[in-house]
Amino acid sequence: MKKYTFTELNDTRSGFGEGLFELGKTNPNVVALCADLIGSLKMEKFVEHFPDRFVQTGIAEANMIGIAAGMTVGGKIPFTGTFAGFATGRVYDQIRQVVAYSNKNVKIAASHAGITLGEDGATHQIMEDIGLMKGLPNMVVINPCDFNQTKAATIAAANYVGPVYLRFGRPKVPNFTPADQNFEIGKAVILNEGTDVTIFATGHLVWEAILATEILENEGISVELINIHTIKPLDTEAVLKSVAKTRAVVTAEEHMMNNGLGDAIAQLLVRKMPLPQEYVAVDDKFGESGIPEELMKKYGIVKENIVEAVKKVIKRKI
Repeated sequence: MKKYTFTELNDTRSGFGEGLFELGKTNPNVVALCADLIGSLKMEKFVEHFPDRFVQTGIAEANMIGIAAGMTVGGKIPFTGTFAGFATGRVYDQIRQVVAYSNKNVKIAASHAGITLGEDGATHQIMEDIGLMKGLPNMVVINPCDFNQTKAATIAAANYVGPVYLRFGRPKVPNFTPADQNFEIGKAVILNEGTDVTIFATGHLVWEAILATEILENEGISVELINIHTIKPLDTEAVLKSVAKTRAVVTAEEHMMNNGLGDAIAQLLVRKMPLPQEYVAVDDKFGESGIPEELMKKYGIVKENIVEAVKKVIKRKI
């Protein structure tokens, strides 16, 4: 396996902040809106340098979505920023009606997604947001894995015409993807080639999957590891090409097992290539307050769970 190393830990939300700032310098049509969480979304640099292109809506997320949709009519490219729980569950009706249904060029930037929000607890730890967003026609769903990829994804989202849900997190995680990467929406990234099993991972679970792959290959199991940074549109060609070779699938995500990446892969396979699949995800439970690393272990979404799932699915191979 290719050795993946990192020189720093950084949070993906900072990648969004840097990407937004770069867009501010290069694209005068990019504007930003925030629901009273500038610091949490790392939007300070954009606000400082481009105050006339920023709107502080306050704790009024539904209103923020409506304002953003209106801005697109005048050719602006609005990025709305708040926690993932508020960016989706609280304002689903507004997103459905004035963004997705109307196919408006709004970019929904959602931080603090998943269980790793940590101490804020179940009311803030939304783990069903990918399902909410990928179920909407016209909506693109992006879940990058580290700082560099989040920065690149933010810039790519601005260049894409149409609604985008951009999901990222609070904790500091290994920053291992190239700073100069070419982020292509809807194109998976193969991190390791193998023949015994395919692991499809997204977001924070990509690094856990890298660690799991190292363990498995040391035990003689050949792993194909693929980073699915775009859950919708799914790179169906890459998925089917890989599983045709390995004939066994594990999906790994910091999301509810229901209606996330795993279900997107399963829906494709059941139609095109039915094969055994195991999920590494939160199994139909709300979260709780705690340290992010400990919560990931308790809810079964760390490298050891991926290793276990791989061994289980290999036993199921036909």
